[in-house]
Amino acid sequence: MAEASETDSLLVTRIRQGDSNAWGDLIARYEGRLLAFVESRLGNRAVSEDVVQETFIGFLNSLPNFDEKRPLESYLFSICAYKMTDHLRREGRRPAIPLSVTSSANDSGGGQWQIASKMRPASSIARSDERKKLEEGSLVEALAEQVQRWKKRGDWTKLKCAELLFVRGWANKNVAKQLDITEQQVANYKFDFLARLRNVVKKQDLPEDIFPELYT
Repeated sequence: MAEASETDSLLVTRIRQGDSNAWGDLIARYEGRLLAFVESRLGNRAVSEDVVQETFIGFLNSLPNFDEKRPLESYLFSICAYKMTDHLRREGRRPAIPLSVTSSANDSGGGQWQIASKMRPASSIARSDERKKLEEGSLVEALAEQVQRWKKRGDWTKLKCAELLFVRGWANKNVAKQLDITEQQVANYKFDFLARLRNVVKKQDLPEDIFPELYT
Protein backbone atom coordinates (compact mmCIF):
# COMPACT_ATOMS: atom_id res chain seq x y z
CA MET A 1 0.00 0.00 0.00
CA ALA A 2 2.86 2.35 0.90
CA GLU A 3 4.53 1.53 -2.42
CA ALA A 4 1.36 2.44 -4.34
CA SER A 5 1.12 5.72 -2.43
CA GLU A 6 4.73 6.59 -3.24
CA THR A 7 4.17 5.75 -6.91
CA ASP A 8 1.10 7.99 -7.04
CA SER A 9 2.92 10.84 -5.29
CA LEU A 10 5.75 10.66 -7.79
CA LEU A 11 3.25 10.53 -10.65
CA VAL A 12 1.51 13.70 -9.48
CA THR A 13 4.85 15.46 -9.04
CA ARG A 14 5.89 14.55 -12.58
CA ILE A 15 2.59 15.83 -14.00
CA ARG A 16 2.94 19.10 -12.09
CA GLN A 17 6.43 19.49 -13.49
CA GLY A 18 5.03 19.27 -17.01
CA ASP A 19 6.21 15.75 -17.80
CA SER A 20 3.73 14.78 -20.53
CA ASN A 21 4.80 11.14 -20.27
CA ALA A 22 3.44 11.13 -16.73
CA TRP A 23 -0.04 11.91 -18.02
CA GLY A 24 0.07 8.78 -20.15
CA ASP A 25 1.23 6.81 -17.12
CA LEU A 26 -1.70 8.13 -15.07
CA ILE A 27 -4.20 7.08 -17.73
CA ALA A 28 -2.60 3.66 -18.09
CA ARG A 29 -2.67 3.17 -14.31
CA TYR A 30 -6.27 4.18 -13.62
CA GLU A 31 -8.32 4.21 -16.83
CA GLY A 32 -9.23 0.51 -16.68
CA ARG A 33 -10.31 0.61 -13.04
CA LEU A 34 -12.36 3.76 -13.49
CA LEU A 35 -14.04 2.37 -16.59
CA ALA A 36 -14.99 -0.86 -14.80
CA PHE A 37 -16.34 1.19 -11.89
CA VAL A 38 -18.54 3.37 -14.11
CA GLU A 39 -19.71 0.69 -16.54
CA SER A 40 -20.84 -1.59 -13.71
CA ARG A 41 -23.24 1.17 -12.68
CA LEU A 42 -24.31 2.76 -15.95
CA GLY A 43 -24.27 -0.35 -18.15
CA ASN A 44 -23.27 1.66 -21.21
CA ARG A 45 -19.71 1.38 -22.52
CA ALA A 46 -19.68 4.53 -24.65
CA VAL A 47 -21.19 6.71 -21.93
CA SER A 48 -18.85 5.18 -19.34
CA GLU A 49 -15.82 6.06 -21.48
CA ASP A 50 -17.08 9.66 -21.69
CA VAL A 51 -17.46 9.83 -17.91
CA VAL A 52 -13.93 8.50 -17.40
CA GLN A 53 -12.57 11.02 -19.91
CA GLU A 54 -14.35 13.80 -18.00
CA THR A 55 -12.85 12.44 -14.79
CA PHE A 56 -9.32 12.87 -16.09
CA ILE A 57 -10.18 16.37 -17.32
CA GLY A 58 -11.60 17.16 -13.89
CA PHE A 59 -8.40 15.94 -12.25
CA LEU A 60 -6.30 18.06 -14.59
CA ASN A 61 -8.42 21.12 -13.81
CA SER A 62 -8.18 20.64 -10.04
CA LEU A 63 -4.51 19.65 -10.02
CA PRO A 64 -3.20 23.03 -8.77
CA ASN A 65 -5.18 22.54 -5.55
CA PHE A 66 -4.73 18.79 -5.14
CA ASP A 67 -3.46 17.84 -1.68
CA GLU A 68 -0.87 15.09 -2.16
CA LYS A 69 -1.60 13.84 1.36
CA ARG A 70 -4.89 12.57 -0.04
CA PRO A 71 -4.75 9.17 -1.79
CA LEU A 72 -4.79 9.71 -5.54
CA GLU A 73 -7.00 6.70 -6.16
CA SER A 74 -9.78 7.84 -3.82
CA TYR A 75 -9.53 11.36 -5.28
CA LEU A 76 -9.98 10.09 -8.83
CA PHE A 77 -12.91 7.89 -7.87
CA SER A 78 -14.52 10.83 -6.05
CA ILE A 79 -14.27 12.94 -9.20
CA CYS A 80 -15.62 10.00 -11.19
CA ALA A 81 -18.63 9.68 -8.87
CA TYR A 82 -19.33 13.39 -9.27
CA LYS A 83 -19.12 13.12 -13.06
CA MET A 84 -21.48 10.14 -13.01
CA THR A 85 -23.97 12.05 -10.90
CA ASP A 86 -23.70 15.05 -13.20
CA HIS A 87 -24.33 12.84 -16.23
CA LEU A 88 -27.45 11.36 -14.66
CA ARG A 89 -28.79 14.77 -13.74
CA ARG A 90 -28.34 15.97 -17.31
CA GLU A 91 -30.36 12.96 -18.43
CA GLY A 92 -33.12 13.80 -15.99
CA ARG A 93 -32.22 11.14 -13.45
CA ARG A 94 -30.56 11.27 -10.07
CA PRO A 95 -29.01 8.85 -7.58
CA ALA A 96 -31.57 7.82 -4.98
CA ILE A 97 -28.71 6.98 -2.60
CA PRO A 98 -25.34 8.80 -2.52
CA LEU A 99 -22.72 6.85 -4.40
CA SER A 100 -20.07 5.34 -2.13
CA VAL A 101 -16.60 5.22 -3.62
CA THR A 102 -14.73 3.80 -0.65
CA SER A 103 -14.52 0.37 -2.24
CA SER A 104 -13.82 1.86 -5.69
CA ALA A 105 -12.58 -0.73 -8.17
CA ASN A 106 -13.11 -3.63 -5.78
CA ASP A 107 -16.85 -3.08 -5.82
CA SER A 108 -18.42 -4.44 -8.99
CA GLY A 109 -21.97 -4.59 -7.71
CA GLY A 110 -24.71 -2.11 -8.45
CA GLY A 111 -26.55 -2.17 -5.15
CA GLN A 112 -25.25 1.20 -4.02
CA TRP A 113 -26.34 2.96 -7.19
CA GLN A 114 -30.07 3.36 -7.72
CA ILE A 115 -31.89 5.58 -10.16
CA ALA A 116 -34.94 7.46 -9.02
CA SER A 117 -37.94 8.50 -11.06
CA LYS A 118 -37.34 10.56 -14.20
CA MET A 119 -40.03 13.07 -13.19
CA ARG A 120 -38.62 16.50 -12.31
CA PRO A 121 -40.10 19.97 -11.74
CA ALA A 122 -40.27 22.20 -14.82
CA SER A 123 -37.91 24.74 -13.24
CA SER A 124 -35.28 22.04 -12.77
CA ILE A 125 -35.60 20.97 -16.39
CA ALA A 126 -35.27 24.58 -17.57
CA ARG A 127 -32.13 25.12 -15.49
CA SER A 128 -30.59 21.92 -16.83
CA ASP A 129 -31.36 22.92 -20.41
CA GLU A 130 -29.84 26.36 -19.88
CA ARG A 131 -26.71 24.86 -18.34
CA LYS A 132 -26.38 22.36 -21.18
CA LYS A 133 -26.53 25.16 -23.74
CA LEU A 134 -23.85 27.12 -21.89
CA GLU A 135 -21.62 24.05 -21.65
CA GLU A 136 -22.05 23.21 -25.33
CA GLY A 137 -21.46 26.79 -26.46
CA SER A 138 -18.35 27.08 -24.32
CA LEU A 139 -16.85 23.84 -25.59
CA VAL A 140 -17.70 24.60 -29.22
CA GLU A 141 -15.86 27.93 -28.94
CA ALA A 142 -12.86 26.34 -27.23
CA LEU A 143 -12.68 23.47 -29.71
CA ALA A 144 -12.96 25.81 -32.69
CA GLU A 145 -10.08 27.90 -31.36
CA GLN A 146 -7.88 24.85 -30.84
CA VAL A 147 -8.69 23.35 -34.25
CA GLN A 148 -7.96 26.66 -35.97
CA ARG A 149 -4.65 26.90 -34.10
CA TRP A 150 -3.56 23.46 -35.28
CA LYS A 151 -4.62 24.22 -38.86
CA LYS A 152 -2.53 27.39 -38.96
CA ARG A 153 0.48 25.47 -37.64
CA GLY A 154 -0.09 22.51 -39.94
CA ASP A 155 -0.39 20.10 -37.00
CA TRP A 156 -2.51 17.63 -38.98
CA THR A 157 -1.40 14.58 -36.99
CA LYS A 158 -2.54 16.21 -33.74
CA LEU A 159 -5.83 17.14 -35.35
CA LYS A 160 -6.40 13.59 -36.61
CA CYS A 161 -5.43 12.23 -33.21
CA ALA A 162 -7.96 14.43 -31.40
CA GLU A 163 -10.70 13.46 -33.83
CA LEU A 164 -10.06 9.74 -33.38
CA LEU A 165 -9.88 10.06 -29.59
CA PHE A 166 -12.74 12.42 -28.84
CA VAL A 167 -15.08 12.15 -31.83
CA ARG A 168 -14.80 8.49 -32.70
CA GLY A 169 -13.88 7.39 -29.19
CA TRP A 170 -10.94 5.17 -30.20
CA ALA A 171 -8.53 3.78 -27.63
CA ASN A 172 -4.98 5.17 -27.53
CA LYS A 173 -3.44 2.02 -28.99
CA ASN A 174 -5.84 2.02 -31.95
CA VAL A 175 -5.15 5.68 -32.67
CA ALA A 176 -1.41 5.04 -32.52
CA LYS A 177 -1.71 2.20 -35.01
CA GLN A 178 -3.92 4.19 -37.38
CA LEU A 179 -1.59 7.23 -37.40
CA ASP A 180 1.64 5.21 -37.26
CA ILE A 181 2.83 6.92 -34.07
CA THR A 182 3.57 5.60 -30.59
CA GLU A 183 0.98 5.31 -27.82
CA GLN A 184 3.12 7.71 -25.81
CA GLN A 185 2.79 10.32 -28.55
CA VAL A 186 -0.97 9.83 -28.48
CA ALA A 187 -0.98 10.36 -24.71
CA ASN A 188 1.16 13.48 -25.12
CA TYR A 189 -1.18 14.94 -27.75
CA LYS A 190 -4.16 14.17 -25.52
CA PHE A 191 -2.56 15.89 -22.55
CA ASP A 192 -1.68 18.96 -24.61
CA PHE A 193 -5.17 19.14 -26.08
CA LEU A 194 -6.94 18.88 -22.70
CA ALA A 195 -4.63 21.37 -21.04
CA ARG A 196 -5.19 23.97 -23.76
CA LEU A 197 -8.94 23.32 -23.82
CA ARG A 198 -9.06 23.91 -20.06
CA ASN A 199 -7.22 27.22 -20.38
CA VAL A 200 -9.49 28.49 -23.16
CA VAL A 201 -12.67 27.56 -21.27
CA LYS A 202 -11.46 29.20 -18.06
CA LYS A 203 -10.81 32.48 -19.91
CA GLN A 204 -14.47 32.64 -20.98
CA ASP A 205 -15.60 33.94 -17.54
CA LEU A 206 -18.51 31.52 -17.27
CA PRO A 207 -20.56 31.19 -14.06
CA GLU A 208 -18.58 29.01 -11.66
CA ASP A 209 -21.32 26.36 -11.46
CA ILE A 210 -20.94 25.51 -15.17
CA PHE A 211 -17.52 23.92 -14.85
CA PRO A 212 -16.97 23.95 -11.05
CA GLU A 213 -13.80 21.86 -11.24
CA LEU A 214 -12.06 24.82 -12.88
CA TYR A 215 -12.39 26.81 -9.68
CA THR A 216 -11.65 24.22 -6.99
